[in-house]
Amino acid sequence: MKTIVLTGASKGIGYQTALKLLESGCKVIAVARSAEKLEELKSKASSPHLKIIPADLTNKDDIQKILKYVADTNGIDGLINNAGALINKPFSETATDEWQFIFDINLFAPVNLINHLKPYLNRGSHIVNIGSMGGFQGSDKFPGLAAYSSAKGALGVLSECLSTEFSSDDISVNCLCLGAVQTNMLQKAFPGYQAPVQPKEMATYISDFVLNGHKFMNGKILPVALNNPE
Repeated sequence: MKTIVLTGASKGIGYQTALKLLESGCKVIAVARSAEKLEELKSKASSPHLKIIPADLTNKDDIQKILKYVADTNGIDGLINNAGALINKPFSETATDEWQFIFDINLFAPVNLINHLKPYLNRGSHIVNIGSMGGFQGSDKFPGLAAYSSAKGALGVLSECLSTEFSSDDISVNCLCLGAVQTNMLQKAFPGYQAPVQPKEMATYISDFVLNGHKFMNGKILPVALNNPE
């Protein structure tokens, strides 16, 4: 049985991905800030193979809670850095502390988690960083999303770098740049827009990718999108 750590598991794509991985026979360590929503996930899944850990990934003590549990496992076979945050605000109105917040959640939280979990990653494991088409080079860009898109772009380059550094340990790293999926975050970025993909559909893709995608690719920044919001 493979063990997968999944962040941002309390809602949207992360919530559905946790359920899909459990259906696929995996043990899932689900991490999110909201203990209440994680309990909802636990009730929905009704699986002995789900471990929920309420944690703020920007808090060092909370990272230790994750490590304490992981240390008692037989190692990790996959890590999905799905947790994210978005601010929709014009560049000239975005304060420095807002830029810091966005980078803390979307870039530095994955950096810290990967760094701490690295000793527990089994050979043949797969790190999947969830990026965005906003951070994909050459894609259409939209007003108000400079901070978010910049952080996600950096996450993609980090994935390329780590795929090289971790290759001697047989650990693969890829980044999925998701397009429009019908989530609360999408509504915050594009109010009123109806996405062509539902969270459950994207979860099916992500769960399969973390289990099998590294058999075919490593160090890739992959666009996963049908079209752009208008």
